[in-house]
Amino acid sequence: MMKRWAVDNASSWTEVPQVIRTGGALPEAWDKLFGPLRATSPSGAMVVGQIGQSLDGRVATLSGHSHYINGAAGLDHLHRLRSVVDAVVVGAGTVRADDPQLTVRRVVGPNPVRVVLDPRGSLSVGARVFAADGTRRIVFTRDGTKSRTERDIETVALACSAELLDPAAILEALAVRGLRRVLVEGGARTVSHFLAAGCLDRLHVVVAPVILGSGIPSLALPPIAHMTDALRVPIKAHLLGDEVLFDCDLSARRAPAGAANRSM
Repeated sequence: MMKRWAVDNASSWTEVPQVIRTGGALPEAWDKLFGPLRATSPSGAMVVGQIGQSLDGRVATLSGHSHYINGAAGLDHLHRLRSVVDAVVVGAGTVRADDPQLTVRRVVGPNPVRVVLDPRGSLSVGARVFAADGTRRIVFTRDGTKSRTERDIETVALACSAELLDPAAILEALAVRGLRRVLVEGGARTVSHFLAAGCLDRLHVVVAPVILGSGIPSLALPPIAHMTDALRVPIKAHLLGDEVLFDCDLSARRAPAGAANRSM
């Protein structure tokens, strides 16, 4: 039977972000859902991806509109994830399409460091993710790219021969900066890239009771020829209001530490 996470549990949430970071027993109401996020890979990291999608596996319409596929309970869960991690990662496409704040507004907890992947240095400093609100901000670019961000925003240049930055190199650079508990929030292309690279420990898929019929798929991975090659992972399902959260355990296929490109 799936566990239902009711509003009644919200009152016991306040201590969860601190307990996740420092240890101790989690409130019983939250242990089954957030307890797995305390486990770390051999490198000491915990990287969780998050996708909010429709019943037919879409994260947005063909025009890119996605506000909001998930309802209040699904959005609350996303903000709770933000509050228990050190850093939240999004790609430049998500910043352009959604202009997210990446703050914790719907629940109690600290704001995570905001990390933006902008290989071409194309983003405007006016994006809300770069707001000077006291939260640390980091931008990853391709080596040799001139960033358009302000001086108080950290810029990390990675050597990269591909179109997308290497997820392992990104995580290693974050770990060097003390950021080991990471949420890869979006968009679909970024989450897919981290998943394909074996750089996620867990994947949270929140499915809303809506059918789009067409649109942008939630995941796009390299093609396979046979069903035997499909990725099958242990999952646990939880009810979030009228939505379903699938908590996927990817730890068994986590890429070994030390494989990152060290040219920074």
